[in-house]
Amino acid sequence: MKIKQISLFLENKAGRLVRVTEILAQHQINIRALSLADTSDFGILRLIVNDPETAYQVLKAAGFAVSITEVLAVEIDDTPGGLNAALSALQAAGLNIEYVYAFVEKATDKAVVVFRVEELERAIQALAEAGINTLRGEEVYNL
Repeated sequence: MKIKQISLFLENKAGRLVRVTEILAQHQINIRALSLADTSDFGILRLIVNDPETAYQVLKAAGFAVSITEVLAVEIDDTPGGLNAALSALQAAGLNIEYVYAFVEKATDKAVVVFRVEELERAIQALAEAGINTLRGEEVYNL
């Protein structure tokens, strides 16, 4: 139930982000979701892509500082309170959320929320007990 996220350390200067997307496009890698956190000097780009292993290899070969991180993708109702149900389940289990970002599925009335938490297995169990669907990698990579 874990998915692979690509994380890149980027210098905060013109052209770095476009270079990442250019490399991914050249290798037919589709971005499913992204998050970019930055400071004045650098940023951390987090990507969910349809082929994380290839993305990792081609970005590393291009000289980027890149890693693969396991995260959870949770399907929630795209309605007021949908996110609160997942957050409440994780909080009730005493789990800390390191970061979160979301995207909306094209063909349904669901949203997908990506969580990085301290203990992935406990988070999966807590979400399942609350009736919240955790997606497999293949489901997310092909949305």
